[in-house]
Amino acid sequence: MGSAAPLIAATGLIKEYGPGVRVVDSVSLAIARGETLGLVGESGSGKSTVARMMLRLIEPTAGSITYDGRDLLAMSPRDLRTLRRKVQVVFQDPFAALNPRMRVREILTEPFRIHGEPCSSQRLDEMLREVGLDASALPRYPHEFSGGQRQRINIARALALRPEFVVLDEPVSALDVSVGAQVVNLLRELQQRYGLTYLFISHSMPLVRYLCDRVAVMQRGRLVEIGDCESVCCSPEQAYTRELIAATPAMPTA
Repeated sequence: MGSAAPLIAATGLIKEYGPGVRVVDSVSLAIARGETLGLVGESGSGKSTVARMMLRLIEPTAGSITYDGRDLLAMSPRDLRTLRRKVQVVFQDPFAALNPRMRVREILTEPFRIHGEPCSSQRLDEMLREVGLDASALPRYPHEFSGGQRQRINIARALALRPEFVVLDEPVSALDVSVGAQVVNLLRELQQRYGLTYLFISHSMPLVRYLCDRVAVMQRGRLVEIGDCESVCCSPEQAYTRELIAATPAMPTA
C-alpha cells in the first residue's frame, strides 16, 4: 500500500439516469499512491460506472472527486487535458479497443501526437519491450495479433506518457485463463517498475486477491464491503462477498 494521503478519492458518488434510476448510490473510495484497489461485483453492480466517473469520462449526479488533493470536478478543460497525461485506462475488450485501420506504430504514437510531444523510434522499441513484444509489431495491424498480444499493445499505449493512475477495467476477462495470467503478471511487474497506482475492476475475487492490496465490493450500485484483500477473502463479512468468492475458481498466476 502507498502513502496515507490518497492519490485519488471519491466521496458520496451518485449516478442517476433519469428519475428513480440510480446506478451508483453514495460510493466513497480512496486509493493511495502505489496501491492497487480491486473493485468487484457482478455485471451491472455499478463498478465500471464508478471508474468512469473517477476518470471524468461521465459526470456524477452528486458527490466529489479529488486527484492529488485537487478538485477533479472543478478542473478547467486545460487542467483536465494536463490530467489526461497522468490518468489512463485499459479496457476489457482488446479487440474493440484498437482501431483496426491503424498500424501499431500509429496506435502507440497517437498519445504523443495528441499531447504535442515527439516520439522516437527508440521510445517505441522500449514501449514494446516493456510489454513483451518487439519492433516487428510496428508495421502490423491489430487483426494480425492474438488477444493477449492486443491487450499488451493496449497496455503499452496506456503507459506511453508514463501515467500515475491506471484504471484496469476487467483487462483479462476476454482472454483465456493462461493468457490472462500472463497479462496480470505483466501488470504487476509494470506497477513495481514505475510505481503505478491501479484501480482494478473485476468479477473474480481470486484474481483480485492475487493482484490487489485492498478490495471494495459493490452490489446493486452500493459499496457493501471494503478492506484488505486477505481479510475480505478469508473472512468476508457479507453473504454477497462469500457468493462472489465461491463463484469464481482460483486463477493460475504463471
